[in-house]
Amino acid sequence: MFHLPFPVQDANASRGDQPFGDLPEWNLDDLYTGEDAPELKRDLDWLEQACASFANDYEGKLDTLDAAGLLDCIQRQERINQVAGRIMSFAGLRYYQLTTDAGRAKFMSDCQEKITNYTMPLVFFTLELNRLDDNHLGNAMSVNEDLARYKPIFDKIRAMKPYQLSDEMEKFLHDLGVVGDAWERLFDETIAGLEFEIDGEPLNIEGTLNFLTDPVREKREAAARELADVFGDNIKTFARVHNTQAKGKEILDRWRGMPTAQTGRHLSNQVEPEVVEALRNAVVAAYPKLSHRYYELKRKWLGLDRMQVWDRNAPLPMEDPRTVGWDEAEKTVMDAYNAFDPRMGELAQPFFKKGWIDAGVKPGKAPGAFAHPTVTDVHPYVMLNYLGKPRDVMTLAHELGHGVHQVLAAGQGEMLSSTPLTLAETASVFGEMLTFRKMLDGAETPAQRKVMLAGKVEDMINTVVRQIAFYDFECKLHDARRGGELTPEDINALWMSVQAESLGPAFDFMDGYETFWAYIPHFVHSPFYVYAYAFGDGLVNALYSVYAEGAPGFEDKYFDMLKAGGSKHHKELLAPFGLDASDPKFWDKGLSMISGFIDELEAMES
Repeated sequence: MFHLPFPVQDANASRGDQPFGDLPEWNLDDLYTGEDAPELKRDLDWLEQACASFANDYEGKLDTLDAAGLLDCIQRQERINQVAGRIMSFAGLRYYQLTTDAGRAKFMSDCQEKITNYTMPLVFFTLELNRLDDNHLGNAMSVNEDLARYKPIFDKIRAMKPYQLSDEMEKFLHDLGVVGDAWERLFDETIAGLEFEIDGEPLNIEGTLNFLTDPVREKREAAARELADVFGDNIKTFARVHNTQAKGKEILDRWRGMPTAQTGRHLSNQVEPEVVEALRNAVVAAYPKLSHRYYELKRKWLGLDRMQVWDRNAPLPMEDPRTVGWDEAEKTVMDAYNAFDPRMGELAQPFFKKGWIDAGVKPGKAPGAFAHPTVTDVHPYVMLNYLGKPRDVMTLAHELGHGVHQVLAAGQGEMLSSTPLTLAETASVFGEMLTFRKMLDGAETPAQRKVMLAGKVEDMINTVVRQIAFYDFECKLHDARRGGELTPEDINALWMSVQAESLGPAFDFMDGYETFWAYIPHFVHSPFYVYAYAFGDGLVNALYSVYAEGAPGFEDKYFDMLKAGGSKHHKELLAPFGLDASDPKFWDKGLSMISGFIDELEAMES
């Protein structure tokens, strides 16, 4: 089923009326000019006919195709994916701009239903492909280089072969998928519609979360308590969403015979379970030398006997609380990208100039930030919720890295351009690191350097430690749900079981913090997505070490890696750099960069 996945990570009046300068807004005309665009109707009509004719031409016949026939079949499927992806990208991006608008929600839902219905006849394709004899497929690829290009796609599809259900059941599940999306929409609309109030000012969730980084401790506490109160008032809804999604996944996994709740994600990510387990174990073992040690330093800097949860993202006392204007943010990131390689700057520039970024915080806009690749014959779109903080500059660098990666990978075509989640964070985290190093080199005083290092450590802890704690929470949640319905209190307890372990002994936890699982979108939209952040951070830390050591030809190898998109396995992509993610010591290399930054911060104290 085609849908716009809730992408990943980090919104708020209209242009020009914020203190950040003129914030860019999306121009979606490169997709369609509006709901009533004749091109949109044309594409929907074409899609309906193309899916029907595809099924008529190929259903029950895949095993009779020669290499040229199979190539034509794959390329027709790819074109269908492209048109369906374009339609859903347009509908989804408009919806994320204003999730509280009933018209946009209806339009996206209607598009989803049409595409689900149109593509129903295509379900046979992967099922029949998995019934092909290995030798038949291998021989076809051996005589046709163009067909052999698609081997990574065949491998990914055929990895699901042991878990494939009957044709009738697979068609039923395809049809039912649109109902599952309704729970995701309920979550999105509930989150976007939450109303908070601090000092008499009405706020949405993004504005309220922003107060957790306020220099005034009382405001941070007020925000944390307001979040807890509002989450508490809505906790039954969030518990219902999580219970239903987790139960639905358990049923599907059981019917497919998947051994664990995580198996589907690992297959999708094309990563071996033991590699993820090695990553998870390395990070958990490093909690004491990473988060525990850092937060003890931060407790001293803040002059506190005990840290409270609202102090976790507090600015440091020596930090300059200035607001970073949009023009400065753009220049900072572009300078860093150009310093690495002018080719990266050329790829990033159109995002700022052509309406490919939507930066402002607006009522009803989806929280967080993401880069959506749309389809390979258009371009990506970046969404931010820019509030002028230094970390917002890093978020811009991060999402722009995604965008550059997606532009480069587009040359692989619709089926091969998309990377698994574990590799999707490569360019984004690398872009962040380039921007950070550029800013760090420009530090004029030891205090500035200290603030930058501490900020980077916090970001890395949030990316590595916090996401692995999230992963452990999800593992516990899905395991517990197999034993029956979970009350809100049950889910709260699972959440708290990972928080103290990951954050360390410096913290106390206020009443109400146990509900803070409720607003994390990845738990609902993409179960077990979160470990990809830690995977990407560890991978990039190791990759950056190779770059910093002056490895010859690094830039060209790096661009080649991004251009490969999803056409190569992580082992093959990392080999030119002398790296191997399946080596348990690989993760220690990445984690040592974080602990090295903490070493430098501790040395500054003495």
